[in-house]
Amino acid sequence: MLLSLLPRILMIRSWIERTLAAHAGEARPVGEILEARGFRRLPDYFGASLLERVRCVTVERVPVPPLASMGLRLITGFESRHYAGITYGDTYFVDRRYERSESLHFHEMIHAVQWDCLGFDRFLLAYARGLLRYGYARSPLEVMAYDHQRRFETDPYPYPAETLVREELLARFVRHEP
Repeated sequence: MLLSLLPRILMIRSWIERTLAAHAGEARPVGEILEARGFRRLPDYFGASLLERVRCVTVERVPVPPLASMGLRLITGFESRHYAGITYGDTYFVDRRYERSESLHFHEMIHAVQWDCLGFDRFLLAYARGLLRYGYARSPLEVMAYDHQRRFETDPYPYPAETLVREELLARFVRHEP
């Protein structure tokens, strides 16, 4: 199954690159979004350089790759869902209805750290493998993002989320492939 994903990675990469290029003019550094939306907590969890490097695009509908037309019918349930947000590399998209949710921005920042740490191809392979093996809700990269998001929502004390995510990824996906 994993071998069938490898040729598709180039198609997914191409789709993502076209999508990012199409929205480049709308993408704003997360650091700007913090001020505009009054988000005060995110800088306590992520470094300033990451908050300036990662971009956010607010859209009517979050763009999802057309996986079925790429021959990935086994994970087509992923593309039929409506998402509040999705991250591609150093840019994440947020559905306009949820743009004021600091928790959602936090979740997408966790994914931005995952992309940054794993790199483009390794992230896509790990994410696809997780979807195929466990489904969306139990996919390891989503579980990590939702666990950190829950901690953000319930724990009043900030912690170095960016650093911890990088350590978790190195332990799980880089040193020991799942």
